[in-house]
Amino acid sequence: MIATEPRPQTHEVARVGIGWRHPHHAELLQRQPALDFIEVHSENFFAPGGAARAVLRQGREHYAVSLHGVGLSLGSAAGIDAAHLDQLAALVAEIEPVRVSDHACFARGSLSSQPEHAVHAADLLPTPFTREALDAMCANVQRVQDRLRRPIAVENLSAYVRWQVNELGEPEFLNHLARRTGCHLLVDVNNIFVNALNDRLLGSLQDPLDACLGWLDAIEPGAVAEVHLAGHVDCGDIVIDDHGSRVVPAVWSLYRHALSRFGAVPTLIEWDTDVPDLQVLLDEAATARAHAGQTLDPAVA
Repeated sequence: MIATEPRPQTHEVARVGIGWRHPHHAELLQRQPALDFIEVHSENFFAPGGAARAVLRQGREHYAVSLHGVGLSLGSAAGIDAAHLDQLAALVAEIEPVRVSDHACFARGSLSSQPEHAVHAADLLPTPFTREALDAMCANVQRVQDRLRRPIAVENLSAYVRWQVNELGEPEFLNHLARRTGCHLLVDVNNIFVNALNDRLLGSLQDPLDACLGWLDAIEPGAVAEVHLAGHVDCGDIVIDDHGSRVVPAVWSLYRHALSRFGAVPTLIEWDTDVPDLQVLLDEAATARAHAGQTLDPAVA
């Protein structure tokens, strides 16, 4: 574990946004609620022209936009899909987002030495936390940043399978990635908690909250550019990060700890399944803002 001091308390309150999904496109543009930014999935807006890109341009007129991807496959030993990167670069150039992010995972492999034979998975798969995998991810992240001419943020994954051999802990792996490439980290607090709950189901004796606190304490504060919050579902034999419900009290508690470590980093409310009324997301955003105020501004407490 890397010994780092938490950021000091300040009177700045974290900027808060929501994931802007299709059911809320029209209503958000009409109401224009008080939000600091909106976040969309990059791949949904890759097609040049058309209705989707036009809607995103309208959103950009009123809000800062964060582009969050699911398809770069930053951990792939087969490298970055050139066509995917071309489309992302075009979208970034047009929208000028406040942040660009993707996941510390792989979703792409190759059955031969020829890139055209690459196979794409339908999920975000975890990379092993080895030095060889770190080298591959660093190379891919650097290629993306060189093309976009900006740092990207890389998110920790909720993983449902584990590699048998790991040389590094996940926080150590991510710290090395940030140091070597200059990328930022996107800390998904719900993902950390989901993984800890599933570790307990697999026999871990460590308290899930303690495990999460240790994870957050091991991350270098200066690297963190954004925090994600979401809900999950406990299926009994597995916990799924489904982004389909409100943030649970334990994750709010971890969020306050994260802010005490990382400072007033932008915070996103994610909701991707069973999408409720827009007001529910706005209420969750207001709750995040309240927690941030209580944590970062002593006068609020």
